[in-house]
Amino acid sequence: MAQSKGTVVLAYSGGLDTSCILVWLKEQGYDVVAYLANIGQKEDFEAARKKALALGAKKVYIEDVSREFVEKFIWPAVQANALYEDRYLLGTALARPCIAHKLVEIAQREGAQFVAHGATGKGNDQVRFELSCYALCPKIKVVAPWRLPAFYQRFPGRRELMDYAKKHGIPVPVTPQTPWSMDENLMHISYEAGILENPKNQAPPGLYTKTCDPAKSPDTPDVLEIKFERGVPVKVTNIGDGATRSSALELFVYLNDIAGKHGVGRIDIVENRFVGMKSRGIYETPAGTILYHAHLDIEAFTMDREVRKIKQGLSLKFSELVYNGFWHSPECEFVRECIGRSQEPVVGTVRLSVFKGQVYILGRESPRSLYNEELVSMNVQGDYEPADATGFININSLRLKEYHRLQSKVTVKQDE
Repeated sequence: MAQSKGTVVLAYSGGLDTSCILVWLKEQGYDVVAYLANIGQKEDFEAARKKALALGAKKVYIEDVSREFVEKFIWPAVQANALYEDRYLLGTALARPCIAHKLVEIAQREGAQFVAHGATGKGNDQVRFELSCYALCPKIKVVAPWRLPAFYQRFPGRRELMDYAKKHGIPVPVTPQTPWSMDENLMHISYEAGILENPKNQAPPGLYTKTCDPAKSPDTPDVLEIKFERGVPVKVTNIGDGATRSSALELFVYLNDIAGKHGVGRIDIVENRFVGMKSRGIYETPAGTILYHAHLDIEAFTMDREVRKIKQGLSLKFSELVYNGFWHSPECEFVRECIGRSQEPVVGTVRLSVFKGQVYILGRESPRSLYNEELVSMNVQGDYEPADATGFININSLRLKEYHRLQSKVTVKQDE
């Protein structure tokens, strides 16, 4: 064993990588404190605690951050209608700063100078974890084994990790029958690597775990009403059986169950990682998909057109910042504040149907609606003079006429 280097708090998952990293860190001379975040994943946390202690961790923290994850990270993303590259609802990207916040807190509590993680040297998560850690505790030092030659040259592939695990008595659940990597939290589960690295390969039928096959989902839809205040869901009611949920965590878990039952929230995409490469990822985001459609609808119903255009630009920026790991940056804080301000009128209830992998909006109502039924009606003139539209069209056509007049001159000159 090497000379003691101090205490390191390891973001521990209980899987192959972080179990091997825990033992390897001890070999390097660190005293290891393991931290496992309960962020809504299906996990035997007590078994993980025993495993970490058996592998040599001097202490194990298991922290339930599920409620904080929903209220402080998922809700701002719902308010923003956050989507990265038009499709990804940011489930992993939102979880990382939430996990890192508690990681740094534990390091400070333990007087540890170091934190460590199992993120690879090619992915986004290394950036997300470390930018959050440095923002929250500028003096912290990060040990990233997958970027250290001594580690990645010793373990160039999964086989070497498996051999190391067997040598050190590390029990691992990874088998050749599930040749892909998974990362789960309350909001979603992601699948990547292994056979999925070939983007042509279709996802195997047994891959999905949060949602059922839409073709085998129930033949009767669930009709829900979701109530929003300031762009945040505060109550969900199932019209069929009268079930209601109003606390943030319970509401989100319930929507996960309903969406999962109907096969809602699956995507298979190729995305652009922040580090510069494209990667293939398969995601299940059940509740997030329902809330994205519901919020989009109530926002369009209640928000001024020009404010919404600006807010859409902010949403794009927010999504990019979150994906790239800048949750704790001053620009992301500023964007969140702006988006939050835009949500003041986003109040009301959306009725929707969840059925066969899809979310269908059925109707909406709001005391802050900007929709004027009399004004828009084809049967009532209302406070609108149709003749005024003539001048409106003439003014807007002036620019087009002038542009095409010039184009005609240019074309004639080119033909001479």
